[in-house]
Amino acid sequence: MLYAVGSQTSDVPVRKLKVKARFAMPDILVPDFSKSKRFRITDFGAVAGDKEKVSGAIRQAIDAANKAGGGIVVVPAGEWVTGKVHLKSNVNLHLEKGAVLLFSERPEDYLPAVHSTWEGIECYNYSPLIYAYRCKNVAITGEGEVRAKMEVWKEWFARPRPHMESIKRLYNLAQDYTPVQERQMVNDTAHLRPQFIQFNRCENVLLEGITITNSPFWTIHPYLCRNVVIRKLKVYAHGHNNDGVDPEMSRNVLIEDCVFDQGDDAIAIKSGRNPEGWRLKTPSKNIVIRNLTVKNGHQLVAIGSELSGGIENVDIDHCEVVDGAKLNHLLFIKTNERMGGYVKNIYASNLTAGKIDLGVLGIETDVLYQWRTLVPTKIRKLTPISDIYLSNILAKDVKFESRILGQKELPVKNVSMKNITTGKVQEKKEIHENVLNFQH
Repeated sequence: MLYAVGSQTSDVPVRKLKVKARFAMPDILVPDFSKSKRFRITDFGAVAGDKEKVSGAIRQAIDAANKAGGGIVVVPAGEWVTGKVHLKSNVNLHLEKGAVLLFSERPEDYLPAVHSTWEGIECYNYSPLIYAYRCKNVAITGEGEVRAKMEVWKEWFARPRPHMESIKRLYNLAQDYTPVQERQMVNDTAHLRPQFIQFNRCENVLLEGITITNSPFWTIHPYLCRNVVIRKLKVYAHGHNNDGVDPEMSRNVLIEDCVFDQGDDAIAIKSGRNPEGWRLKTPSKNIVIRNLTVKNGHQLVAIGSELSGGIENVDIDHCEVVDGAKLNHLLFIKTNERMGGYVKNIYASNLTAGKIDLGVLGIETDVLYQWRTLVPTKIRKLTPISDIYLSNILAKDVKFESRILGQKELPVKNVSMKNITTGKVQEKKEIHENVLNFQH
């Protein structure tokens, strides 16, 4: 596991958060900035409307808070245009009510390239708009908003041939175990959009209260992190690949009391693509998701398709998908013959939804998207999927309640669906291939 963080002379205190789950859930360590010194960006020269001064002031305030052994960087009310924000250990970025941190649409404002990822493969790419690398005790809080300007990123949604060739090159670099520092993806043809917020190899992470509007790519990406709390957020992003939260190879994660309005999945749990997951050997594990409201999204929770490091111990409880929302599944588990990894111990209960375009549960083992024709299967590794438990679910019309398409040589095992109530079933209640021990 890769959770190493930069050393500090002192740390902000942490408190233990006990989280109830249907598996042995460790306490989550949460940074406590309640007694920390405050560093207002206006005291470091921030001037509304001046991107360079705002960016510089935020950077200086973060440095000062870090050097002080911990502090709160305060963004006051008003609109503040900025470039990238790189957090450091023991720093809480705090947006006061009425504050809007508006992120530049210029790709060059997110250079030099940083150690990041693209769809489950590590590389050097444009910096996420907010980025923390090997940090300990880091937070983004407040009643304000972070918003991405989308003019250029929208142009990058398209996937022309040069882009596809670039991701094919990255895929092959990963297949060959090429060192990550040699996977440089910033060029005129790749157009790999950055995540909005990425915590990369961090410990003790807190996001609370803020509104997030628009995103070039995945919205919130805890990657190789331990102890993550995401609560009371309002997230709106309707671009391409705009998942709400993508915990990837992270453990001890709580996501609660949030509202998601997404162009893609509300929550998408991942653990690396192909050799990346096998190389890093870090499953996504011990993830509790509760009390969410979803206004739009492909799935309430998706697992995969990047899951080569394995995913286990996920507890989804008391979530609502509002009537009229665009939704494919409540729970969708997806993999393919190249992923390997595993999926086990997934619980979902006390969920409500309006009409669902597909069904309550989907499990598919041949989801390859663009990779099917881009590159051949070089190493074949199937994904064991077992111990999936759904209960107390109420939805309106569906095409099916469950569609489980396992593989003959490795059937899906131990699936339970109890007390599932739906409206009209348009096709068939259960569409199953290669499933062992299905209970309902």
